[in-house]
Amino acid sequence: MMSALDNDQGSYHEVAFGCEHYKRKCKLVASCCNKLYTCRLCHDDATDHIMDRKATSMMMCTKCLIVQPIGPTCSTVSCNSLSMARYYCPTCKLFDDEREIYHCPHCDICRVGKGLGIDYFHCMTCNACMSMPVATTHTCVKNRLKGNCPVCQEYMFTSTSRLKSLDPCGHVMHSSCFQAYTCCYYTCPICNKSLRDMEVYYGMLDTMLAEEEIPEEYLGRTKDIFCIDCENEGSAPFHWLYHRCPHCESYNTRLI
Repeated sequence: MMSALDNDQGSYHEVAFGCEHYKRKCKLVASCCNKLYTCRLCHDDATDHIMDRKATSMMMCTKCLIVQPIGPTCSTVSCNSLSMARYYCPTCKLFDDEREIYHCPHCDICRVGKGLGIDYFHCMTCNACMSMPVATTHTCVKNRLKGNCPVCQEYMFTSTSRLKSLDPCGHVMHSSCFQAYTCCYYTCPICNKSLRDMEVYYGMLDTMLAEEEIPEEYLGRTKDIFCIDCENEGSAPFHWLYHRCPHCESYNTRLI
């Protein structure tokens, strides 16, 4: 076992039960800077570099304050094999005492949930864990989480925030970003497909266009269009702004 290390987070004699991110009875020795932090997120918030969670090899029990090799229990005699948390992952070096967590061997990372085959499954095409109810209905997008959220630009594969799959295109963004984004926009920021059932809005456009008078010289004219939603080409009656797809009746179209 190692002796105590210098620590920027406070006195060694302060016993804390975790942090705002995780509840646990230990602190981690960051291999990159040899300092104590309750978790990798606390480290990343306090420093100008990212902590490699899997490179962590030492921890400090917050009961006996002894730095020791990382493991599920404290190795000192005085602590009598005190558990550091209900959940411990030897691969991710993750401790948590309040949530159900499982390690996905395909993602090679820990995720919140009961486990694969219970409430989550791993789609090999999407290379992502998803809830069981969408196992046969989701739209596959190759490596769907290996990119940044199109709104806030945070890397989604390791994000701790809840994610939302967009229908029908299958692209992904944070749930909170989706709520803010859809206050102003109704199409996917990546592929521009409609995100919601637009029947009511399109019905309003139908009523408006039916009442609008088109100048006589434009009557009978048509425009060639491409529908972003169904990806078909067609023609629509002339208008300066709105052109309805003859195939799926969407107004999410572009002139060609």
